[in-house]
Amino acid sequence: MKEIIIATNNKNKIREMKEKLARFDINVISQSEAGIEIDVEETGTTFKENAELKATAIYNMIKKPVIADDSGLCIDYLNGAPGIYSHRFAGEDATDADRINKVLEELDGVPDEKRTARFKCCVCYIDKNGEKHFFEETAEGIIGYEPRGTNGFGFDPIFHFEGGERTFAEFSPEEKNAVSHRGKAVARFVDYISNEE
Repeated sequence: MKEIIIATNNKNKIREMKEKLARFDINVISQSEAGIEIDVEETGTTFKENAELKATAIYNMIKKPVIADDSGLCIDYLNGAPGIYSHRFAGEDATDADRINKVLEELDGVPDEKRTARFKCCVCYIDKNGEKHFFEETAEGIIGYEPRGTNGFGFDPIFHFEGGERTFAEFSPEEKNAVSHRGKAVARFVDYISNEE
């Protein structure tokens, strides 16, 4: 069984990644399970740079295969914000609800046609030889007017995938994994390592 360290302390990301990779005989170990207690500062200006920073920091400590991702919500009306600052959009100690409320406030009075947005994700995989591989994907949608649904996390309750009736938070985990930015990026990563020697 392949073993890969995931460079995050985000319980939701760890759960999603373990669910996604379990059936491919890949054992995902969180960085804390690997005994690594660092919080890598995301100083990059793109999702790709931040994913690379996180993966590299962990790889340099353990010299084992590492996967990291950076993702966020990009809203056209807000010129791509919150973008790479999605997690910190409403302040350092903000909750998901705080971040959602801030987005809804920023879009108050904005009509449907101007509420277009996309989730972006970049996965960085560093293999056992230290080589870096990147997998980037997006999920298009529009921002709703109120939170709906109890699944998912982050901005899922206000993101209507492809402008449909349901938000990502109203999708089952399986449905979301099939179409989400992270789900598609991880699927491409899985395709790659399935053929890796």
